[in-house]
Amino acid sequence: MITIQLTKLESALDQVRKSYPKLKPADAALVTSALTLAGRHAEAIYDERHYTWPEDYEELTRAMVGQLEMVNDGIETTKKVVKNAPEEEPVTVSVGLAPNVKAGEKFLGERNDLKTLMSDILQSGVEYSYAGTDIGWQWALDRANWSTISGQELSRRIKIKASFTEGAVGSEVGAAGPKKRPSKKAAPAPAATEAAVEEPAAE
Repeated sequence: MITIQLTKLESALDQVRKSYPKLKPADAALVTSALTLAGRHAEAIYDERHYTWPEDYEELTRAMVGQLEMVNDGIETTKKVVKNAPEEEPVTVSVGLAPNVKAGEKFLGERNDLKTLMSDILQSGVEYSYAGTDIGWQWALDRANWSTISGQELSRRIKIKASFTEGAVGSEVGAAGPKKRPSKKAAPAPAATEAAVEEPAAE
């Protein structure tokens, strides 16, 4: 399994070159960039539907409102029943992620040989290592104004966490070090994501 570090493209390139030593340096750089784009622009999976970032932002947030309101009602009910209760842990709402293969293929253009290689790498297993702002959907959902979207005030205890559930596994790197993400549970990156994914210099 190849580890693709979204915050360190050079480390991801090293992984690809070690796994495919016969690959030309320039081609290894292209494949690495494509895999990185597929991770940064990962598709969100919610209620068995796939959503592309950022095009489907409004559609996904609208789809999530019902669940968020139910969670919020549960929090408010608990507060009324247990008066003066200490602040509890955040309530997490999960969103799945899957590598955006189309984004990677688009980057590779007409290089069908590299598209096939990228597909083979993903099928063999990829672990994405990332910070919270590296994934487009996590970044966007963290900054959504849910109270405005839902039309009511929602508890700040509600946290939305996106994690890879299909096509790859993921580990989020935080202050306390990497945290493994389960391969079957359910986040977005800054708008500058695409600009950050540049072709590594060939060695």
